[in-house]
Amino acid sequence: MHDVIAFIQSNSSLVVANPAAFATLALLFGGSGFAIGRYFLTERIANLESRIARRDEEIKDLKAKQKAPELEAPLVPLFEMTEVLPPAPLNFNGLLVQRKKYLNVR
Repeated sequence: MHDVIAFIQSNSSLVVANPAAFATLALLFGGSGFAIGRYFLTERIANLESRIARRDEEIKDLKAKQKAPELEAPLVPLFEMTEVLPPAPLNFNGLLVQRKKYLNVR
């Protein structure tokens, strides 16, 4: 940076003598540098823009899914689930009582 400042200071008399020529050359070189850079980076810019658009669509889809739950069947159907309990301990008195109840024996 110091070299550029020193170059401009040493040639400042030339710039002050012809400001229109200096401004014209600065515009030409600056504009051509921008145009060349834009030309070579157009494909990369388009690629980045398409990736941003795809991410925006994914975000929009995820937000829509988050707001409205799906009405599809659950992975495990709840109406077919049964509770599995261990068998009750054997009670011979209870069995005899139940047997009498079902046989209508008094």
